[in-house]
Amino acid sequence: MLASLSIRDVVLIERLNLSFGQGLCVLTGETGAGKSILLDALGLALGGRGDSGLVRHGADQATVVAEFDLGAFAKGGDSHPALTLLREQDLDADTTLVLRRTVTADGRSRAFINDQPVGVALLRRIGETLVEVHGQFDTHGLLNPLTHRDLLDDYAGLAPKRAALTALYRAWQAAETARADADREAARAREEEDYVRHALAELDALDPKDNEEEALAEKRAVMMHREKLVEALTGAAGEISGERGAERALANALRHLTRVADKAAGQLDPLIAILDQAAAEIGEAARTLQVMASDMDHDGASLEKLEERLFALRACARKHGIAVAGLATLRADFARRLSLIEDQGDLLTRLAKDAAEAKQAYATAATALTEERRKAAGKLDKAVMAELAPLKLDRARFVTAVEAVAEADWGPGGGDRVAFTVATNPGAPPGPLAKIASGGELARFMLALKVILAQVGTVPTLVFDEVDTGIGGAVANAVGERLARLGAGVQVLVVTHSPQVAARGQQHLNVRKRVAAGKTTTDVVMLSPEERREEIARMLSGAEITAAARAAASELMAAG
Repeated sequence: MLASLSIRDVVLIERLNLSFGQGLCVLTGETGAGKSILLDALGLALGGRGDSGLVRHGADQATVVAEFDLGAFAKGGDSHPALTLLREQDLDADTTLVLRRTVTADGRSRAFINDQPVGVALLRRIGETLVEVHGQFDTHGLLNPLTHRDLLDDYAGLAPKRAALTALYRAWQAAETARADADREAARAREEEDYVRHALAELDALDPKDNEEEALAEKRAVMMHREKLVEALTGAAGEISGERGAERALANALRHLTRVADKAAGQLDPLIAILDQAAAEIGEAARTLQVMASDMDHDGASLEKLEERLFALRACARKHGIAVAGLATLRADFARRLSLIEDQGDLLTRLAKDAAEAKQAYATAATALTEERRKAAGKLDKAVMAELAPLKLDRARFVTAVEAVAEADWGPGGGDRVAFTVATNPGAPPGPLAKIASGGELARFMLALKVILAQVGTVPTLVFDEVDTGIGGAVANAVGERLARLGAGVQVLVVTHSPQVAARGQQHLNVRKRVAAGKTTTDVVMLSPEERREEIARMLSGAEITAAARAAASELMAAG
C-alpha cells in the first residue's frame, strides 16, 4: 500500500508530507483547491509524464517521493509483481519500495527506486503494479480488452489451466518448428542430392584414412633420398660382412679364444659368451642392412605412386576447402546427408504426425478452457449486475463476451477473445466500455467491476477520482458503501465531493488553498473527527454551515 507521499515544489504545493493507512482514505476540498495537483504529483512518482510546468514558480526542481509497504498488504509481499520486475533488472528489491522522481525547471527528469537510478519506462511499469487510477476519463487497465481475459481467468481461478495451455501451445509451436526446419532441410537436400552423391562417390573411391597425409609425407621424404640411403646401407653392409669386416674379425677372435679356453680354468667363458652375442647381433645387422638396401633399391618405381596418392588427397581437400585430415569426416558427413535424403520421407511423416498431435492436444485444451471461461463469464456478469442497480445503473447490462478467434490468432492464452462490454440503454447492443458509457457511468462501472475483481487483483492501492460526479442521495451512499467494501481488502484513495462518500472514510484529508504574502499555496491536512464533521457539514450545506448540517454530518459518520 501507499505508506507516505512527500511533495516538494509541485505547482502550488511548496512542501507536503502525508502518511496513509489501510482502508478507505477520502480527499475533499473546495473546487480549485488543488486536489488534482495531489494526484498529478502521485502520478509523477509512478512514472507519469513530467514537464517543467509541474515545477513551482521560482523553484529549481519539483520532487515527489512515494513510499510503498508491500509487506502490509496480503496480496503483495515478496512475490509482488513489482519486486519480480526489479529482480529481472538485477535491482535491489525489498517489500518497502521508495519511488522518487525529480523534474527540473528546464524539463529534465530523473527517476529512482530505493535510491537506484532507473529509466522512466521501468518506473512506469513498476507504478502500474502498485496503483490503479480510476476516474471519469482515466481508467487504465480495465478499459484495455487485452487485460480482460486474464482478469476473467483470475476471477474464475483458471490461471493454472491457462498455464497448462501455454505449455501445450509452446509444445505445438516447437513441433511445428521442427517440422518446418525438416521440410527446409529436405528441400535443400533434394537440391544438393546430385552433388552429394557425386562427392561421396569420389571420396569412396579415394578412401581417405586418418593421419594418412602425415604418413605419406614422411615416406615420400625418405624415398626422395633413396640413392644416398642405398649407398650408405650398402657401404655399411660391406664394412660388416666384407673380407676385413666385423663379422670375420669377430669369428677369428672367437676361434683364437676357443682354442685355449680349456687352459684358462673357465676365466675366458664370459668373454667368449660376449663375443658370441656380438657376432650374432652383427650378423643380424648385416642381414637387415642387406634387406633394407635391396628393398629401397627396388622402391624407385613406387615413389611415383606414393606422390600420386598424396597429391590426390591434397587436391580433394582443396576442392572442398578443408584440410586433408578432414576428408574422412567429410566422407562420413556426406554419407549421413545422403542417408537423410533417402530416409527423409519417413522423418517428415513422423514430424508432421508429432505436430498434428501437439496441435490437437492444444486445441482440445483450448476448447475446454473456452467453455470454462464462458461459464465464468456468466457468473461474473451476474455479480456485476447485482452491483449496478444501487449505483443508478439498473437499466444497464454488463456482458462479458467470450468469442472464438481464427486459428491464425490462436496463442498461448487460448483460442478466444474476452471483452467486458456494456449496454446502457434497453434494447441497445453491448459495446466497449469506453465507447458506450458516459464519464460518470464509466467510473461507476469501474467501481462495480473492481468490487467484484478486487479479490483477484495484485495492485495494493486503488485511486478513484470523483467517481461520484453527478450523483447524490442513495446512489452516492451506495458508491460510498462499495468503496468502503473495497477498502476492507485494498487501500482505496478517493477524491470526492459527496458527503455520503466522505463519511465512509477511515482517513480524511482536506485539500486547502491559502494566500499568504501574495503567494498562493496548496496544503493538505489530516482531519480529526471533529474537523471531519465540519468538513462533511460544509459539503452538505455549502458556505454557511448550519446546525442541521452538522447533525446530518454526524448521522452520516455514525452510519459509515
